[in-house]
Amino acid sequence: MPRKPEILKVTPVADSRLFHVEAVDLRFSNGEERCFERLATRGHGAVMVVALDRDNNVQLIREYAAGLHDYILTLPKGLIDPGETALEAANRELQEEVGFAARKLVPLKNLSSAPNYMGHSINVILAQDLYPSELPGDEPEPLERVTWPFAEIEQLITRDDFSEGRAIAGLFLARQYLQQNPQKD
Repeated sequence: MPRKPEILKVTPVADSRLFHVEAVDLRFSNGEERCFERLATRGHGAVMVVALDRDNNVQLIREYAAGLHDYILTLPKGLIDPGETALEAANRELQEEVGFAARKLVPLKNLSSAPNYMGHSINVILAQDLYPSELPGDEPEPLERVTWPFAEIEQLITRDDFSEGRAIAGLFLARQYLQQNPQKD
């Protein structure tokens, strides 16, 4: 493994309500110096939930995505609140966004997004043994809940409105986990 570059200086570049951009001056082990810009990590992380009902359907949401200026189909997700664990946040987001809670929550993997430019990551959680339970959410409009057969995720990922890489990865991580840990009825 190469040695990590030495951080010479970190300078704030821009701030918004959601993002903090900083310039990072680095010196690499070969003496080369460069300046990188990155979105700094804030908060306590985030969760994305692969929620499977008793009929082995995955619970999806359709929500507005400002980055694409369109409605997308994706998995329930959200930020981890202060004092919450990732599993608690997953169960809360599930209740806020699809109206279910889970008796069984399994952490699958922590995924990064564009790690060359930001330190943000998301915990993918498998939720099973669902039961009806609603909590008020913070969405600007009601989310549409969409149920999709988990056995047909290959068809789901070909849809134009299901394109979020983290959601696609989450589905395949869940499938791998379930194949390696068959349910005993």
